[in-house]
Amino acid sequence: MTATTESITLDVHEMGVTEVNRALRALPDGSSATLTQIRGAHNLAVGLTNKIHITVEGSTGYYLGGLCDGPDITVNGSPGPGLGENLMSGTIRVNGNSSSAAGATAHGGLIIVSGDVSSRAAISFKGGTLAVAGDCGHMSAFMAQAGTLLIGGNAGESLGDSLYEAVVYVGGKVRSLGADARTEDLTEADVAKIRDLVEKSGFDHINPENVTKVASAKQLYNFDALKNQRY
Repeated sequence: MTATTESITLDVHEMGVTEVNRALRALPDGSSATLTQIRGAHNLAVGLTNKIHITVEGSTGYYLGGLCDGPDITVNGSPGPGLGENLMSGTIRVNGNSSSAAGATAHGGLIIVSGDVSSRAAISFKGGTLAVAGDCGHMSAFMAQAGTLLIGGNAGESLGDSLYEAVVYVGGKVRSLGADARTEDLTEADVAKIRDLVEKSGFDHINPENVTKVASAKQLYNFDALKNQRY
């Protein structure tokens, strides 16, 4: 039996965010939806678990695609803060720039930004993947615990501050590293991972063998109570 699928267009301004999200949740797997008249709306396409494709025609407010576990979202515009926050699975592709905290706390899935991203991208990452074609703002990958951040352009100040097991690859220059972050030599596994991500993202300007790898120095893993005792 062939599953029933749908293809619908939803006017965000006319329907309101709550009704749009309700309509998206009701779609069967394999369906598609196009969102129009966005006008900077917040909290669009959040908390979805169905495997559908969503095209967002315009720039959005904060938390687009947050808490999702399954959908593929294409944004023809620039989303506000918190893009894909706590993403579990699925793909978000942005044909534009993205504001601060893109991919914050993501556990899985893939976020692709064709332009630049602002500060604190991939903050507190827990296993997701964020690929940025352009530049990345300051404090990106702050306290990132797992996952991968690929930056095709330059990275801002304090990259990877308090980094744990996440890894950052930078095609351009790193303005400065954060506490407990260090550069490391690329391994064959790193090059293979970058090559796969470049293929998925379509960022052919990145040479997988000519990027800077940033990882944790692992000096903050343990706290020495005696060494840090105050008198």
